[in-house]
Amino acid sequence: MKENSGPFLYLGDDDVDGAAAYLAGVMTHYGLEYEHLPSDSALEPEVLNQDWSALIISDYPAGNISGDLMSALAQRVADGMGLLMIGGWDSYQGIGGDYNGTPLGDLLPVIISPDDDRVNSSGPCLISVKNNHPIIAGLPFGTDAPGVGGFNRFLAAEGSEVILESRRYKASFDGCHHLEPLSDAEPLLVTGVHGKGRVCAWASDVAPHWVGGLVDWGPERIEARGNDYAGPIEVGNLYAEFFSGMCRWTAGLLS
Repeated sequence: MKENSGPFLYLGDDDVDGAAAYLAGVMTHYGLEYEHLPSDSALEPEVLNQDWSALIISDYPAGNISGDLMSALAQRVADGMGLLMIGGWDSYQGIGGDYNGTPLGDLLPVIISPDDDRVNSSGPCLISVKNNHPIIAGLPFGTDAPGVGGFNRFLAAEGSEVILESRRYKASFDGCHHLEPLSDAEPLLVTGVHGKGRVCAWASDVAPHWVGGLVDWGPERIEARGNDYAGPIEVGNLYAEFFSGMCRWTAGLLS
């Protein structure tokens, strides 16, 4: 586990007064320093002048990163920088992510589809534990299983570890509710390593709408804001613990 670490480089999710307010608020609440770049801003080579603990990509198109810069960031991962991708329409392949076959996409612990990989679910999409892991230690997935509203479909890569899975259900009612499985369990949270760096793939989103009921997971409420200019978010405490754990593990701050 790292004793000292630089800030996170957080790319995507619009701005901190929009969708990025969720992850930015969680990181601020847990004292995780970060720099944020909105989804519509291109990444510049000067980013290589900073030592980053981890790169977080969430709804940030691959087209915003030049080929040379993406290769340089991939080398940073091999040298020990963490890489976390969070799902969304502009993550993985999506309809604008286009990470299939890219230097960063190839480092993730999953196989990204070459085609539109979005899965939207109007019915329950429930989370279950496949393997124990520090990211989910102490979280009650077994007794209080939350759900999400959608995800990017991918396969676990060889040598990776599937931590969480999701399964879609159809709900019906004939005096009482019934759940009918619509799919087999699919990878939702997958971890691995590349060189000296940790890599992590979360298939669903951190912000509405795909994050679904997970955003309210937990008996307590947490209010936080990404910076002095962003509006506050109110989320469940277990949601906040989960995403902070994902960030901290990827950066090597959680063993």
